[in-house]
Amino acid sequence: MATKITDLFDHAAAIATGMGVTFKEMMAPTVTEDYPDGPVKFQERFRGKHELQRDEDGMEKCVACFLCAAACPANCIYIEAEENTDQKRISGGERFARVYNIDYSRCIFCGFCVEACPTDAITHGHGFELATYNTSNLVMRKEDMLVTFPPAK
Repeated sequence: MATKITDLFDHAAAIATGMGVTFKEMMAPTVTEDYPDGPVKFQERFRGKHELQRDEDGMEKCVACFLCAAACPANCIYIEAEENTDQKRISGGERFARVYNIDYSRCIFCGFCVEACPTDAITHGHGFELATYNTSNLVMRKEDMLVTFPPAK
């Protein structure tokens, strides 16, 4: 009989503790973000849509070394290289990426491509709205990822 009474008090104490937490959270301010109307806050290490960077002269940083494609575990990066000439200078190296595609239906946003790049040409941006009903829209081309020059302020 005594154990039943202590069990009853234990259950009542647990319920009172749970209700106390519930009421405390009900009175706390909300942390809901007002998306898409309000500003979006990103964490420092957020990995969004990739960006192809330019140097301070406006030339592309990508030298078509294929290290990002080799490091990609999902095999979602496709590159075709072309030689720079004196008349047509696209990047600071001997070659440039004529074609640079990333298939976001395969990309797992692991960041290995960013780590592998010796020229810091590819980085993760803050683009996160990549949803679509058509998977062919998930293949981003070089023109879609290349940052504008001069940079927007």
